[in-house]
Amino acid sequence: MAEAHQAVGFRLSLTSDGAEVDLSAPMLQEIYLSGLRSWKRRLSRFWNNFLTGVYPASPLSWLFLFGAIQLSWFLQLDPSLGLMEKIKELLPDWGGQHHGLQVTLAAALFASCLWGTLIFTLHVALRLLLSYHGWLLEPHGAMSSPTKTWLALVRIFSGRHPMLFSYQCSLPRQPVPSVQETVRKYLESVRPVLSDEDFNRTAGLAQEFLRLQASLLQWYLQLKSWWASNYVSDWWEEFVYLRSRNSLMVNSNYYLMAARAGNAVHALLLYRQRLTRQEIPPTLLMEMRPLCSAQYEKIFNTTRIPGVQKDHIQHFCDSRHVAVFHCGRFFRVGTHSRNGLLSPRALEQQFQRILDDPSPACPHEEHLAALTTAPRGTWAQLRRSVKMQAAEALEAVEGAAFFVSLDSEPAGLTKEDPAASLDAYAHALLAGRGHDRWFDKSFTLIVFSNGKLGLSVEHSWADCPVSGHMWEFTLATECFQLGYSADGHCKGHPDPTLPQPQRLYWDLPDKIHPSISLALRGAKALSGNIDCHVFPFSHFGKSFIKRCHLSPDSFIQMALQLAHFWDRGQFCLTYESVMTRLFLEGRTETVRSCTREACNFVKAMEDDEKTDPQCLALFRVAVDKHQALLKAAMSGQGVDRHLFALYIVSRFLHLQSPFLAQVHSEQWQLATSQIPVQQMHLFDIHNYPDYVSSGGGFGPADDHGYGVSYVFMGDNMITFHISSKKSSMKTDAHRLGQHIEDALLDVASLFQAGQGLRRRCRGLGGKDSGHKCGSLSLQTESSRAPTTSADF
Repeated sequence: MAEAHQAVGFRLSLTSDGAEVDLSAPMLQEIYLSGLRSWKRRLSRFWNNFLTGVYPASPLSWLFLFGAIQLSWFLQLDPSLGLMEKIKELLPDWGGQHHGLQVTLAAALFASCLWGTLIFTLHVALRLLLSYHGWLLEPHGAMSSPTKTWLALVRIFSGRHPMLFSYQCSLPRQPVPSVQETVRKYLESVRPVLSDEDFNRTAGLAQEFLRLQASLLQWYLQLKSWWASNYVSDWWEEFVYLRSRNSLMVNSNYYLMAARAGNAVHALLLYRQRLTRQEIPPTLLMEMRPLCSAQYEKIFNTTRIPGVQKDHIQHFCDSRHVAVFHCGRFFRVGTHSRNGLLSPRALEQQFQRILDDPSPACPHEEHLAALTTAPRGTWAQLRRSVKMQAAEALEAVEGAAFFVSLDSEPAGLTKEDPAASLDAYAHALLAGRGHDRWFDKSFTLIVFSNGKLGLSVEHSWADCPVSGHMWEFTLATECFQLGYSADGHCKGHPDPTLPQPQRLYWDLPDKIHPSISLALRGAKALSGNIDCHVFPFSHFGKSFIKRCHLSPDSFIQMALQLAHFWDRGQFCLTYESVMTRLFLEGRTETVRSCTREACNFVKAMEDDEKTDPQCLALFRVAVDKHQALLKAAMSGQGVDRHLFALYIVSRFLHLQSPFLAQVHSEQWQLATSQIPVQQMHLFDIHNYPDYVSSGGGFGPADDHGYGVSYVFMGDNMITFHISSKKSSMKTDAHRLGQHIEDALLDVASLFQAGQGLRRRCRGLGGKDSGHKCGSLSLQTESSRAPTTSADF
């Protein structure tokens, strides 16, 4: 019993006077050390928050200011212009004694007030500087005089050696775009996918909205933007994620791949340690423009708690254990000893003890985690019963730093069947078997029996670049810093004094057993309906695209438009996620990649009368349009988040808007995202290819649509992750993958100077898509492409 183990540290003796507790010396020492650790963490957090709040100043600047004021006063100069005398009058005179102490206190108070005023001024100045986005709209390589001046001022006011949250007080707030401009951009975005009749109807609804309701809804948004940190991000988190009643599996999680286990848990805990100490430097755009770091706060010690109407995110300040699942059993594994964080070898020892434990799973314990895949309202009601009967076990899982799933099956790329093994690997990370992931946790580390590993990440608390940053650090640390011994073990020595991992027992009521079985059937049905396809494209990569004077992300997006047209024979609304972390608490915005310019290019590629130079010219126009939309979205001038916020305001005010209702009901049949590589300097992809993440993916946003993500692996490879639903007769992930490969080669052939070679893959639905384009000799002028969010 767990109570018996906890009772070992003290002895209880009864006397005639009552109960007397005689605490042993080791117990007193443990209590003392526990309190000491707690106070150290509190002081560390206070100090870090203080340093963040005064940045770009430092405590030394206060000492310098105080010393200067004292020196001036000693020289009979009054830099305060009489204010110090006023302060002295307010201080006790102590009977005329301690005059020097009065002067010192007055100088300290005046220095503090002046220091605070200077810090506030620096924050305001830096916030105004960071509100400038002209640099983002300028063509690459051509920096105007205002931008040069702005860059110099940013470097002056930014200070040196910033901590992770140093810029939070200086980031500007996300602006509310003009409602007339947003509606105009929206109508422009839907024109290629609507018939003339449908477009005229939509335009009429838009004009009615602008005339009757837009000004009132916009006023409320402006009011919120003045009061709140961000006018849309909290509503996006609440209504898109936390109020969704659908299953989290596939619908609200994504995955990231990697190639080895071993030191991964220790590396993740090292990242958490650096995060707590704010030793992770803030992400800088083009090495000069800081991004918001707010999403980093909830990476660890975080769980999404289900509710009947709305979930909420529970974040713990600290957690000193991880929850581990293996063969239907749950364990609590401590991550710290009296000397601090457990070594990698000690953690390996604890996991091996779990693998060697022969005890079977209790009835229905094996499939308990399937409840986290159930509809959220159902899980919320069932969770109450679980908490009443097994509160200790539930708290251990939800209060863990993160969740670890030790899978009993192998996964990952195999030489025998590389294509099928990658697809199975992606599917295992996205959905698993429906009962071996705790989908409520912020992320689950999945370790397969052959050492391969990956992440399954819950989406509500943060977006992919944040978890991706953590994952890159983990892989680089696991490989290049921690390493392995010659016999394959983690370096170091086992610790035989460590207690066994604590088995968690679930005393579940009988009435919950049918619910577990029902949730498991639903999870298996959802998992079995997802089709995942992963393929590395190695004909060319980022290097070639940049030599073509093009943005890599825009190049891929236009190729996706061509591939999707070949697949479906029509254009559709396309969702590309782009970050808005240039602003305080910014998250994402949508780039509507299916533009009129993109459609003109695709139609030209299908027209035999169009020459390669004509197609190439239309392709460049389409890329330029995409770049303009992307930069506008990054600078807070997108379409979808503004329309989303207007819709939420209309619902709060009980105003019926047919236009906003139509926008809200749109289906995204092609959802795309680039997985950013933010720390490529940490990896040597040529000598250590097995240690680099192959990116990740997500489920489709529509039952008859695709989810497509891609990552640039170094300079000469692009890995695509495609998902669709097997129940749809309109989609096939493998078919779209072939179309994407053919489209990329078809577009690349346009840049072969003088050859005029067209490699078109005719036919819809993949009938003629089996044709292979072969290798290309891609000779172009060397130049760096314009930088976009894809490079981050």
